[in-house]
Amino acid sequence: MRPPSCLTLLALASVASVASVRLAVADTPVIVLDSSVVSGSRSASETFDLPFSVDSISREQISDGQLGINASEVLQRVPGLVVQNRQNYAQDLQISSRGFGARSAFGVRGIKLIADGIPASTPDGQGQAATFNLDTAERIEVLRGPAATLYGSNAGGVIQMFSRDGEGAPRVGAETLIGSDGMSKNHLTAEGAVEGAGFVLDASRMDTDGYRDHSAARRDQTFAKVNLKPDDDSKLALIYSSLEQNGTQDPLGQTWQAYKDDPRWVASNALTYNTRKSIDHQQLGMNYERSVGEATLQVNAYGGRRSVIQYLSIPKGTPANARGGGVVDFDRQFYGGSVRWLQPISSAPGELTMIAGLDYDQSQDDRHGYQNFVGDTLGVKGSLQRDEIDTATSLDPFVQANWLLGNWTFQAGVRHSSMKLDVDDKFLSNGDASGDKTYQKTTPSVSAMYAFTPTLNGYVSMGSGFETPTQAELAYAPGSVEGFNFALDPSTSKQIEVGVKALLGEGTRVNAALFQIVTEDELVVAESNGGRTSYQNAGRTLRRGFELGVQSQLSEQWSTQLAYTWLQARYDDDFVSGSGATAKAVDKGNYLPGVPRTTLFGELKWQPRDWVSTALEGMYRSEVFVEDTNAAKPAPAYAVFNWRARFEQRVEHWTFHQTLRLDNLLDRQYVGSVIVGDGNNRYYEAAPGRAWYAGVGVEYGF
Repeated sequence: MRPPSCLTLLALASVASVASVRLAVADTPVIVLDSSVVSGSRSASETFDLPFSVDSISREQISDGQLGINASEVLQRVPGLVVQNRQNYAQDLQISSRGFGARSAFGVRGIKLIADGIPASTPDGQGQAATFNLDTAERIEVLRGPAATLYGSNAGGVIQMFSRDGEGAPRVGAETLIGSDGMSKNHLTAEGAVEGAGFVLDASRMDTDGYRDHSAARRDQTFAKVNLKPDDDSKLALIYSSLEQNGTQDPLGQTWQAYKDDPRWVASNALTYNTRKSIDHQQLGMNYERSVGEATLQVNAYGGRRSVIQYLSIPKGTPANARGGGVVDFDRQFYGGSVRWLQPISSAPGELTMIAGLDYDQSQDDRHGYQNFVGDTLGVKGSLQRDEIDTATSLDPFVQANWLLGNWTFQAGVRHSSMKLDVDDKFLSNGDASGDKTYQKTTPSVSAMYAFTPTLNGYVSMGSGFETPTQAELAYAPGSVEGFNFALDPSTSKQIEVGVKALLGEGTRVNAALFQIVTEDELVVAESNGGRTSYQNAGRTLRRGFELGVQSQLSEQWSTQLAYTWLQARYDDDFVSGSGATAKAVDKGNYLPGVPRTTLFGELKWQPRDWVSTALEGMYRSEVFVEDTNAAKPAPAYAVFNWRARFEQRVEHWTFHQTLRLDNLLDRQYVGSVIVGDGNNRYYEAAPGRAWYAGVGVEYGF
């Protein structure tokens, strides 16, 4: 960590810059207690008027005193979400929604990720939140509960990011951010509109040495968007984005004792095999919308490629090396699209809109595996151990109705989801693992809301959903059996939610929801040995919870936000995890690993003028179990506090801003994330101690 004097100098420089320019002072803004979203209803609607749990995170919340690096910076303010920053850019964030996705050892599972209508999740449910470019975000919408099942399989929740359109006079900008553990981010942007055509161009580079040893990363992101109006009845957006990470180091997890002795500790195998990962991701998308009389046609199409090479720490000579090896290498091509027709029914009483649509997605991996050694040289690409083509395809038709009838609001829909995984094994010396399996299910959802008063709505929402295993979860069968685990079934769920939405006075919004989720054939870790993790179905689980969101403008200068979640997630059946000598009995009543019972986020913000704001953030998380028997040491509960400030000045065509941020003010040592069911008992990933960040930026408007 850099010495405090650096932070002091940066703070003084920021204060001096504030005093040295003419400030643009206007009326103090107030927070927006309601916002418009499209998640769930498929058309723009106020969150207060929708009969399910949905939240919107605004552009101001995404950028105000935040780093713009990880979605965890802002998603923690949404009830029902648990967002764990692994401090490991090789494995990405772990995100769960009401317990869905908590089992993920890397990336995001069980939650649908979408950016500008382009899925950031593959058809089998694997997703990467790193593809979200926060620097260009206009808003992030988070849909939870039964209504999320209208987005198909693997939609225990839906997180959608929408980039802003290019508007107004053209302008260019630059920003530099530095901070603890060698973190730096340089960012260039240009946006605006010329003769009716809007554009947003953005490029950034982030470097960090990482809090833990062997966790350095470099991430380059680019983004380009052009938005047009071909005629008075239509609009078109073309979007390109890329993500590149070369040689991102992976420190692996930590045992409990190693974490206690040194939170920066890294497993010796990580150094011996130089565990690391490289990603090259590029995609292009198109969104088109046209008014046809009273109806609206929406068309989306996208395509892209993703290349990954990852060096694992599987020890030389491990029998599991027989298939797969210690180097993962694949080239993915993905494409798809959707079409939706929104038709108002003017002959029906009230306001009725019918929606019909079709979503198609395909992801094809040219996948190879290699040994991670050549002779006595470790951590290099060795002999070929795996060669196959894995193709995941989904085709989902759906219909939906949104109906406002007096004080009642109804929403109902049904979707038929079908996902086929096909494996063409070309490495036959260890047998033919080729095969295919199709998962399909029809999932209905219905919601109803009643407006007791203009400021008090009550609702109930019910639905069913299902979650397919991902390609990675199907890759290995339990025990010594080689080949894909096509015997693995999808999990199915039945969900119910009851909630209220209230406006108290002129400045406070309250959302509260009770929910229950019953899941059959829950997907859980069966075994994790020698770099191979296999999965099994575990019978029934029961999740019951309560969510509370409060947003309040206390005065012209003070505002606050609170997000509280209580979630009891337990196994509702006994089962045996694994097989043979490693089998373990899991009792009914055990807690699902990776799911804290209580999470709490609070923020108190002071904005005396529009050119300065400062806020105190606090977050509490209860203990988290790390494996199914609940016998291993759970990650302890913790509470942390952060402080941030942002200043802005305007001088004619120029706008300057400065950002200061202190995370973990009390310098607590705590486990920030866990790796569920790790076979080496390295379940824990330490979070940083006290960390500082400071940034300056400038924008010129033409």
